[in-house]
Amino acid sequence: MQATPFLAPVAPAPWAIRLVGRTLDWVVIAIGALMASLVFINVVLHQFSKDMAWVTEFGELLLVWVTFLGGACAAQRGSHMTITEFIDKLKPATRRWADLAVESSCLAMLIVLVRYGWSLVNANWDNQLTVLSWPMAYQYMGMAVGSTLMAVFVAWDVWQIARGVPREQRYPKSE
Repeated sequence: MQATPFLAPVAPAPWAIRLVGRTLDWVVIAIGALMASLVFINVVLHQFSKDMAWVTEFGELLLVWVTFLGGACAAQRGSHMTITEFIDKLKPATRRWADLAVESSCLAMLIVLVRYGWSLVNANWDNQLTVLSWPMAYQYMGMAVGSTLMAVFVAWDVWQIARGVPREQRYPKSE
């Protein structure tokens, strides 16, 4: 798949997964730009003995969101850190089964995170952020949404591995 000038390429996938992935990429970019802008503005205001007190708390909320959504962006590209010295020495058929085992384990862990993440969201609608007075659930929602999206991308990868698609085709390299 052709990369945009700003985004790394992603492997061919159903249109819905590609749409979610590209939307996610731009949401992460927008959150990062917003965080950088707010912090910059607050630093400048400090020079004039002013402060936007809500920026710190809002920045923390955005940091949770950008962390987990960024993890989902990495999952769609197979970009999470891996140590492959052992697995790279395996024959292709054995490598496929090893990849399937690893990705299936990751998917199982993500399902746990999704379950407990949404449970945290549901349990925290009555708790409030100190300065913003928003429900704390919005902050926990970053983990739940990000883990859910990661699970979608990893599940797609598990399906691809099970169908015999090699890693080189699942995750194209940037040129």
